[in-house]
Amino acid sequence: MPGANERAMQKAKSIDTDVVIFDLEDAVSPESKALARQQVFDAIGSGGYGHRELVVRVNSLSTEWGRADVERFSEADISAMLFPKVETVYQLEKIDELLSLNGRSDLTRWIMIETPRGVLDLETLADHSYVEAIVMGTSDLVKELRAKHTETRSNLDYALQRCVMVARSRGLDVFDGVHLDYQNLDSFRESCVAGRDIGFDGKTLIHPTQVTVANEVFGFSADDYEYAKRVLAAWNQAIEAGKGVAVVDGQLVENLHAEESERIVISYEALLDRRD
Repeated sequence: MPGANERAMQKAKSIDTDVVIFDLEDAVSPESKALARQQVFDAIGSGGYGHRELVVRVNSLSTEWGRADVERFSEADISAMLFPKVETVYQLEKIDELLSLNGRSDLTRWIMIETPRGVLDLETLADHSYVEAIVMGTSDLVKELRAKHTETRSNLDYALQRCVMVARSRGLDVFDGVHLDYQNLDSFRESCVAGRDIGFDGKTLIHPTQVTVANEVFGFSADDYEYAKRVLAAWNQAIEAGKGVAVVDGQLVENLHAEESERIVISYEALLDRRD
């Protein structure tokens, strides 16, 4: 949500999304940076966002606004700060230093990967102890690569797959980049399905009309949940009987299927608890 758009931030309280990212960076013009910073701070303080995690995308510390952003939101009740265009460990160290000075050294960091260097050096960046999520900045990455925006995004396959692989190897969440043609929900759905099939945990969105499709593609239905519980029950019975496999609806169930079913059950129940 653009930090300079007070109406949009209020609307976010009623949108069926899991996370609200308040943007102080690309979506805010230079002359509106200070206003946006205060409006976001006030919006967070006003409450009403329910189960939604609140994340603030600050400006880079290399800009004239970044330090003030970090200092201001060190005082806010947020889940994480999102740092743009992260490429080097040095950047993470400067973030550590500033958060420590403001008494929030343990605040969760999300980092945006939107440059070739960020993609190539992600293994080192992902080892940082307070980094918990990776967000793909595909629009900037296309620009930095001197590439073109395509419907299939096949020109980004290497970068997207590499980032998912690094995230999985480090136990981090990883979110796909935005879909700019927000009025075309058919192409948006295709993009979501492709991202899900690569392994992304979710997708960052730029318009409320995209939320329903994203939830359908990346979420789990009640049927998914009930089936996963059946798989787990059959697997547990098999283990108790000393067997290495189970059968559900004529399909073999092995350890990997049980692990995936457990992930679905945990995710589904966690979201229900948050929304209650």
